[in-house]
Amino acid sequence: MNYLGIDLGTSGVKGVLFDKDGNIIDSYLIEYDIISIKDGYAEEDPIVWFNSTIEVLKYFGKKKYEIKGIGISGQMHGLVILDKNDKPLRNSIIWCDNRTDFEKQIIEKDLGFDECKKITGNIPMSAFTLSKLLWVKNNELDIYNKIDKIMLPKDYISFMLTGDFLSEYSDLSGTQLLDINKKDYSIEILNKYNIDKNKLPKIINSYDIRGYIKKDIENIIGLNNVYVVGGAADQAASAIGSGIINSNAISISLGSSGVIFNPCDDLKIYPKGELQTFIAGDNKYYNMGCTNGFGTSLKWLRDQQFNMKYDEMTHLAEKIDCGSNNLYFLPYLLGERTPILDNDAKGVYFGIKNTTTKGHMIRALMEGVGYSIKDSYNMLDKKIDYAIISGGGAKSKLYKDIIASMLNLELKETNKETGALGAAILAMVGGGEYKNIGDAINNIVKYDDSTKPIKDWTIIYNNGYKIYKEIYNSTKHIFKEIK
Repeated sequence: MNYLGIDLGTSGVKGVLFDKDGNIIDSYLIEYDIISIKDGYAEEDPIVWFNSTIEVLKYFGKKKYEIKGIGISGQMHGLVILDKNDKPLRNSIIWCDNRTDFEKQIIEKDLGFDECKKITGNIPMSAFTLSKLLWVKNNELDIYNKIDKIMLPKDYISFMLTGDFLSEYSDLSGTQLLDINKKDYSIEILNKYNIDKNKLPKIINSYDIRGYIKKDIENIIGLNNVYVVGGAADQAASAIGSGIINSNAISISLGSSGVIFNPCDDLKIYPKGELQTFIAGDNKYYNMGCTNGFGTSLKWLRDQQFNMKYDEMTHLAEKIDCGSNNLYFLPYLLGERTPILDNDAKGVYFGIKNTTTKGHMIRALMEGVGYSIKDSYNMLDKKIDYAIISGGGAKSKLYKDIIASMLNLELKETNKETGALGAAILAMVGGGEYKNIGDAINNIVKYDDSTKPIKDWTIIYNNGYKIYKEIYNSTKHIFKEIK
């Protein structure tokens, strides 16, 4: 029997069909764009997500594949609000939007820095869903008063497919609405902001079956008797697809954002929010560091500056020596999340000379986002034996060499579609194909390649990282003045 993993990403929705052994049978992708109506704004249309998902499902339906179950992974923190007729009231304010600094400050004032951290596992965060919800209340009260349902991106897709209003821990724990200790919505936070719990989804496990695809949808897509499981936040799903369930390893996901993910058996809350803490379910947790501007930085350079293909850009960067002739790039085009938590941060090229070429600028950008990954990695206070690397950036040998050398860590590779595979594994467990997630990983996930650090590069990057940090520390006071 086959299982479909759907990955609802920032730049597109992708469906990947797997057999029970995790072999890829087929895949289909539809892309879309972020809507940025103002500096720092990042929105997407939930209806575009859903219509794109329907087209993905129709692709597999037309090919007459037998599909037993579907798992969906999705971008975290996005706010989706529906009216009483289940229509989106506005575009989703997505994870990388940074308009909500005022709302974050209100949460910090109302709850207190330490109390918020104690309840939710994290300090007040402008990236999280609660800040976005309060922004709508403060700026679009007519829309706010019409809200009937509040949900996350992947849960909107599942709701539209099945009609079941549900979510799960890995995604909900990134909303700042959940009590991380009680594993339920925080009554204190709901009461503080007068949020009706009935407008929030009921909570299930990631592998629980949330429902079957509705008949009217079945008729459109050509698939019958297919269930949908709870699913997972994108990074949690990617970690499952990478086989990362033990605390001595990390997954590094190189997509629109750059993410380090470390599972842990015990609740670990960072004192200043340097890394975020979330619930994985089944009495497990995970710590996560995220840089906002990984793939989005290279996409900006490609689309707004150079008008080149990625392969052409990489080819130019490969000709440049390690260190980019002392050119540095701060990848803070959308502000920055961990570990500096600075919405005001801006992108910076530092060290441009009359000999600087496009190749230097491309390689410096790639090294800059590598340094931002190192920033999060350095926050982990434990020995890490290896990392599993995945995402679009993992297709680049140069990116892998840079990051392995920066972290001085071996990078292993597995199935390149780790997010979709993780979602499909949840569907397999939900349908009884495997008894639990660990059993599925042991049978499915294999590591077929690795990248080891380049010693000479590691030395150069250790020195370069100090300069990278100094550039930010020396300029951060200016960012607040140039909003």
